[in-house]
Amino acid sequence: MLDKIKSPKDIKNLTIDELDILSNEIRNRIIDVLSINGGHLSSNLGAVELTIALHFAFNSPYDKFIFDVSHQSYAHKLLTGRNKDFDTLRQFKGLCGFSNPKESIHDHFYSGHAGTALSLGLGLLKNRDFLNRDEYIVPIIGDATLTCGLALEALNNINGDMKKFIVILNDNKMSISKNVGNIKNILSRLLSNPTSNKLYLEIQTLLEKIPNVGKSLAKQGQKFTQSIKNLVSPASFFEHLNLSYIGPIDGHNIKKLIDTFEATKKIDKPVIIHVLTTKGKGMAKAISNPTSYHGVKPFDIDTGSFKAKSKLTFPKVFGSHILEMAKKDPNIIVVNPAMIAGSSLTEFKETFPDRCIDVGIAEGHAVATAGGLAYNNNLKVLVSIYSSFLQRAFDNLFHDVCLQDLPVVFALDRSGISGPDGATHHGIYDISFLNAMPNMVIAQPRDGNLLKELLNSAFDWKKPVTIRYPNLEAEVDLEKSLTKRKIGSFDILSEGKDILIIALGHMYKTAIETKEILKKEGFNPTILDPIFIKPLNEKLYHDLLKEHELVITIEEHSIQSGFGSIFNNFLIQNNIKNVNVLNFALPDEFIEHGSNEDLLKNLKLDSISISKKILKTIYDNKKALLKVKI
Repeated sequence: MLDKIKSPKDIKNLTIDELDILSNEIRNRIIDVLSINGGHLSSNLGAVELTIALHFAFNSPYDKFIFDVSHQSYAHKLLTGRNKDFDTLRQFKGLCGFSNPKESIHDHFYSGHAGTALSLGLGLLKNRDFLNRDEYIVPIIGDATLTCGLALEALNNINGDMKKFIVILNDNKMSISKNVGNIKNILSRLLSNPTSNKLYLEIQTLLEKIPNVGKSLAKQGQKFTQSIKNLVSPASFFEHLNLSYIGPIDGHNIKKLIDTFEATKKIDKPVIIHVLTTKGKGMAKAISNPTSYHGVKPFDIDTGSFKAKSKLTFPKVFGSHILEMAKKDPNIIVVNPAMIAGSSLTEFKETFPDRCIDVGIAEGHAVATAGGLAYNNNLKVLVSIYSSFLQRAFDNLFHDVCLQDLPVVFALDRSGISGPDGATHHGIYDISFLNAMPNMVIAQPRDGNLLKELLNSAFDWKKPVTIRYPNLEAEVDLEKSLTKRKIGSFDILSEGKDILIIALGHMYKTAIETKEILKKEGFNPTILDPIFIKPLNEKLYHDLLKEHELVITIEEHSIQSGFGSIFNNFLIQNNIKNVNVLNFALPDEFIEHGSNEDLLKNLKLDSISISKKILKTIYDNKKALLKVKI
């Protein structure tokens, strides 16, 4: 049946029984593809019937579906003509794992961060009304969305006279990990009082039936009936924000969902429909392990077991080492915005629940809270956060940490290309905004040992510190002793002459491969791991530039305002003219999804492409490069 669905129109005439069959086929299709490609599994399995019902009741793309985060939009992709390409999901030049306007007219925004759907929806509503259109605006949010400050800002701006604005609250009681904070308690109270709406309506109906005075009494008694409703249900939380609350609704009952959506379309004010779904539905292992199966690597369909043995990555090195540090030092406290599992902090949270503060999807709050924790220098405060998520807390970073010169250490996960997740998740802009912050120290380790050394040292510096690292395999030499690092320390990885290659972090491997290629052409570059991006060790570079006339910088960061730009600015500020520089970094464009290897090769940030450009530059500039022997 799924193969016959080319657009949402093709499901309009199906019976409920046929839609149920279709839901099973979609669920199986998702499991089949993700068992090979990996991706967001649990959230998509839970949203299948909901997505089918939405497309049945509404008319996409005229009616606008806005998926919050959109990692749960796989069924939406399958119903909107992308089934034939679904095997390419998250692959280089294949379908994106999130909504993507380049893929389909049914996708209206790129969406990879939580909390934006309501604001975008309100903007679309204003756009619609200004241009005199009449489509429905349907933001589809999760229960975790409500922990995000941006979503609460949007709720605060909903007017009661807004028409054809229907919010779908997909409640599976989970974010990536378990939800935290007070908002989840509001929803849990709703679940414990599911008949409250019915009771409210019954009271109003009974009052209206009183002879002669009923209607007047019902009208005058609205405050009374509202008070009765408030006693048994916190639905008023939404209704005080001008949203009529409907629910909870079984999110796996297609008929009930369709009937609810059709009835809601007739309501002449903004509505929120509370839908209950089971994260991981259709796969027992995903239901029992919703966190582990939220984002999966390839797995065996029959057993659900992951195929590849988990590699030791930079995040795992961080998680295990900060735990060992905390066992020895009771003053270490970690703050994290809803990414405990992804940041490898699960064991830390279990071991020290009071010293691991998960604030939910609230990145700005996480950073400001860390500033408060670090206020008197008595505690050692670390914020574990993804690079692209720290973008959301830029002002708090500036105002509440750096301006105060507070000793908060940022463990900046996913710094660099974030592979299959694509443009919304690549952590390739952090150097630019971190470097703009006075008082900030920025460092990047090339391997697991150096990451441990930087973590051991960072609290001693009593400064705002960022340690950026990718989600890649990390080499760890357990036999090698760890040393404390001072700000500005560096490592010469390979001695040479004339050509200096400065490789940032894990890009040292590319530098070594580049050197091997250049050696075949008669050149022997020096390879430097600067470790520290800010402050720049100016004495080091003054000394090295006495012996090297050609400098190569290699980094997995945007060419705009990355390490290369910082180094170039150093040359200009110091009026250093007798040096040639080639900056190798990521282009000034949004980068799509794919494996790191495919993306780097396509963007010519691999050793072969770098070597070719270096050699061409040398041979095209013989007179300019007098010290380089050709």
